[in-house]
Amino acid sequence: MQVRSEIISIQTETGPMRTVQFSPVGLDSAATIIFYSEIFQLTAPIMRSAQVLAGHGFNVLVPEIFHEFNPAGTVLEYDEAGKDKGNADKWQKPLTYYDSDVVALINYCHNSGTSSGGIGVMGVCIGGHLACRAALNPAIKAAFCLYATDIHSDTLPADPKEQTFARLDEIAGEIHFIWGKQDPHVPRDGRLKLYQKLNQSAINYQWLEVNAEHAFMRDEGERYDPALALEMYQKAVALFHRTLR
Repeated sequence: MQVRSEIISIQTETGPMRTVQFSPVGLDSAATIIFYSEIFQLTAPIMRSAQVLAGHGFNVLVPEIFHEFNPAGTVLEYDEAGKDKGNADKWQKPLTYYDSDVVALINYCHNSGTSSGGIGVMGVCIGGHLACRAALNPAIKAAFCLYATDIHSDTLPADPKEQTFARLDEIAGEIHFIWGKQDPHVPRDGRLKLYQKLNQSAINYQWLEVNAEHAFMRDEGERYDPALALEMYQKAVALFHRTLR
């Protein structure tokens, strides 16, 4: 399936949020996946990942997650300066701002005329956390969270009762967690803490640990694992085809 793209601006409670929408050519409407990026925002690898998903028959919305702090269109480099800026934005943005962002994205889906069926979420790194966070909203039917950072550590700005870890029991849709065993950002103790929390809950989740480092989905750099990335795309597409249609 060929894919077209357009840049849209979605109004949120904290200002306009530049978002790239990828849509399958030949479909007037389709189920939607909200795809959350790493701290570097809408880099070329993130855009390629979104295109892969859209090519399987989904609308894909890719928002600029730090729209409050940067000019529209800001993309950070995969270097120390980019990492420092992205992390600074991450520590600055309260989790509740992402909650209002996802409400705005859901409202866009309902009102745009291009979205039919359910809404799912997917993300990598902090985007994996944001996909999990978005799944707290009952409008989200499925979530695919890849090496989600900061859930286990409660380190993003929020009241303790508002931390994502404390609210995991609220997830109503199906959620999948994918982890790299060699990922220093979510070490074994952190994964165990999350797994025990989920295992004590009644939510519908799946859990998979693979032999990979952090950012193994990113098709730039030495940590990229093409075979694993392909497997993850297949798992994500299967989940969304099953739950959103």
